[in-house]
Amino acid sequence: MSTSKIVVCPHCHRPNRLPEARLDDQGRCGHCRSALFDGTPTALTAASFDRHLERTELPILVDFWAPWCGPCRAMAPAFAAAARQLEPTARLAKVNTEDEPALAGRFAIRSIPTLVLFINGREVARQTGAMDAASIVRWVRSVV
Repeated sequence: MSTSKIVVCPHCHRPNRLPEARLDDQGRCGHCRSALFDGTPTALTAASFDRHLERTELPILVDFWAPWCGPCRAMAPAFAAAARQLEPTARLAKVNTEDEPALAGRFAIRSIPTLVLFINGREVARQTGAMDAASIVRWVRSVV
């Protein structure tokens, strides 16, 4: 019997069920037909954040950042590189704290960049400060 995972589409934010054995096959959303994994971090808003957190069965690593933050901008390419390495075993997402201050407050984000790892909708680890891609990947794999 095959097991499956629910993966939320990074484009239309609708849940999709995929067989675990086919996660590496670069599946497409059954609703909008976009790629479920494209190797880029997903931009989340207050409207889409909970859907991803509550519905996906993949670990989600969220980068809380702001456009005016130098370390955040410096880490952005490393975070994107980590997304290419960690998908499809984890979803990487970004939350702009300037646009989404309620989300930053809800998770008590006091400094940026802050990376928060969620599994099954719960925070399991947090790291503050800029990291290179190898460090991000190593940190996520050590927790997951």
